Amino acid sequence: MAKGFVDYDKRLQGVPGPLWTKIANIDELKGQWVASGALSPQILGQLKQSVLITSAGASTRIEGAKLSDDDVERLMRGLAVNKFTDRDQQEVRGYFELLENIFDSWKTLSLSENLIQHFHQELLKYVEKDSLHRGNYKKTENTVIMIDDAGNSIGTLFQTTPAYLTAKEMQELVEWTKQAYDRKSHHPLLILANFVIDFLNIHPFQDGNGRMSRVLTNFMLLKQGYLYAPYVSQEKIIETHKVDYYVALRKSQKTFKTEHEDIAPWLDFFLSVLLQQAQAAIDLLTGANIEMLLSPKQLAVWRYLQQVDEAAPGQIQEHTAIARATVNQALDKLVRLKKVEVLGQGRATRYRVQKGSK
Repeated sequence: MAKGFVDYDKRLQGVPGPLWTKIANIDELKGQWVASGALSPQILGQLKQSVLITSAGASTRIEGAKLSDDDVERLMRGLAVNKFTDRDQQEVRGYFELLENIFDSWKTLSLSENLIQHFHQELLKYVEKDSLHRGNYKKTENTVIMIDDAGNSIGTLFQTTPAYLTAKEMQELVEWTKQAYDRKSHHPLLILANFVIDFLNIHPFQDGNGRMSRVLTNFMLLKQGYLYAPYVSQEKIIETHKVDYYVALRKSQKTFKTEHEDIAPWLDFFLSVLLQQAQAAIDLLTGANIEMLLSPKQLAVWRYLQQVDEAAPGQIQEHTAIARATVNQALDKLVRLKKVEVLGQGRATRYRVQKGSK
C-alpha cells in the first residue's frame, strides 16, 4: 500500500467524540430530507437557481472577486455589470455554469483525475488569463494567501506541494479517496473532509483551487446521497465564516507531513458548515429559512413587506433606499418563491406577503 494511503488512514483515526455527534446530526437531517418529499419540482427548481447565483457569488468573493449576488443575477440574465472587471465576470460565469452542470449530471459522473481536470477547464473556460494552464496541473510553484473582505492579500497561509510532486500526490489522493469510499473504511463525510483539505494542501492548479474545492464538495456530497446540496449554498456559509475557514485550514495543514498530524480543527469547521447546510435544508421544508436564499438588499425588501399590508415598488424604494431596478428584481424573486403576491396591474401594481408566509 502506498505511503499516501497509510497516512490518510492514520490521519482519520481517533476523531473526537463531539465531531461524531455532528456527523450523526447531519445524517439524521439527511434522512429527514430524503423521507420528506415535501417540496414540489417547481419549488426545487427555483431554489436551485437561487443557490447557483448565491454560490457563484460567494465562492468567487472568497477568492477576492467583488460581484454581489444581485450583480451575479444580473450577469446571468444577460444584463450589463460594467463596473466590475472582466475577470470577475468571467470567473463567476464559469463557476455558475460548472456548478449547474454538476447539479444536473452528477449521477453519470465518477471521481477521477480526468474529471477533476475537466472541471478545472470548465471552471476557467471564460478566464482569458488562464487559457494556457486551465485543465492542467501546475508547472510552477504557488502559495496560499488569505484574502480580506476588500479583496486584498493579507499574508501567506502556507507553502503548497512542489510542482514536480503534484501529479504523484494527486494520484495518491484520488485513488485513496475512491478506495476509501468503496471499502467504507471511514464515514463518507470524513473521507470528503480529508479530500478537500489535502486537495487544498496540494493546490494542484496554478489558479482556481479554492473554487475547485467547493465545486468538488458539492459533487461529492451528491454522490454520497446528501441530496439537499443544490438547495442550500455551502459556499455562502463558508463566506460568512471566512476567517474561521482560513484559521481551520492553517491549524491542520501546518501539522501535515509531520509525526503528529491533526485534522481535527479542519474537521470541526467543515462539519459545522455541513451541519448548518443540512439544518437550513430542513428549515426550507417548513419555509422557515427564506432568508438563506436572499441577498442583503432582497432581504431588506422582504422584511419591509412583512411590516406593511401592501406596497407599491416606489414605496418600497423610498423606505428601503434601494434602487428601483433592484427592488423590482427582489420582487420578481419573491413572487417566484411564492412568498409575495401581485395586486393590480400597470401603475397600480402593488405587492403583499402571501398568507402564511410571514
